[in-house]
This record gives sequence, structure tokens and C-alpha cells, in this order.
Amino acid sequence: QVQLVESGGGQVQAGGSLRISCVTSGRTFGNYDIGWFRQDPGEERVLVSSMSWNGDSSYYADAVKGRFTIFGDNAKNTVYLQMNSLRPEDTALYICAAALAANFSGDYNLVLQHRRWREYDFWGQGTQVTVSS
Repeated sequence: QVQLVESGGGQVQAGGSLRISCVTSGRTFGNYDIGWFRQDPGEERVLVSSMSWNGDSSYYADAVKGRFTIFGDNAKNTVYLQMNSLRPEDTALYICAAALAANFSGDYNLVLQHRRWREYDFWGQGTQVTVSS
């Protein structure tokens, strides 16, 4: 199984930056893509960004494109989400998830873009990000 633990959330002023992390384990027997979702209470999870297991492809939601960056440190088994120019509407519980990599011969960005939260296999507990105005 894959285990994920998020950290790095907190409160930040609008316009500020924050980096959250997702430490993963148990990926020995499979290659897993990582997605970052965010969720407000009572709402469905929304994909913010995702990255292929090898780091070759990435996806960003329009709401965060140009402000957020997803990247990984394989030596630390960690995927990060660097969040810059934060806005109050970015406030949410940020959850990382792992999905078994697809066997797809085309543009893998399509897989990252269209894979919905129900298609992810494992989830972390989330880390809260609060952006004040």
C-alpha cells in the first residue's frame, strides 16, 4: 500500500508564499502519480495540480496556473507544492493523493488533467492552508 503524509500548511497573508509537502512510502511495487487536491468543508475535492511518477508531466488547474509549482524530491520520497501569490480563495484543506500510473502512450498530461479524485488509490490526511486578506 501507499501511505502519504502532508505537512507545511499554515496561515499566511495574501500575496505570501507557502510550501506544503507530501511524504510518500510504499511505492516499491508500483509507479504512482501524485495529485494535490483542495477541499472546503461540505464541498467536493478539486484537483489543484498533479505530476507523473517520473516528473516528466504536470498539470495545473487554471485557478493556480502561474502561481503554484509541483515538484518532487525522489531521494526524500516527497512531492511539494510551492504556492506563491496566495489569495484568500486559496484557503482550503490541501490533500495529496496517489494514483497508479496509467499505461498510456499519448500525452500523459491528458491523464493527469482528466483523472478525477475517485480514480486515486490512496489519500493523505490533508494540511490546512489559510490565506488572510
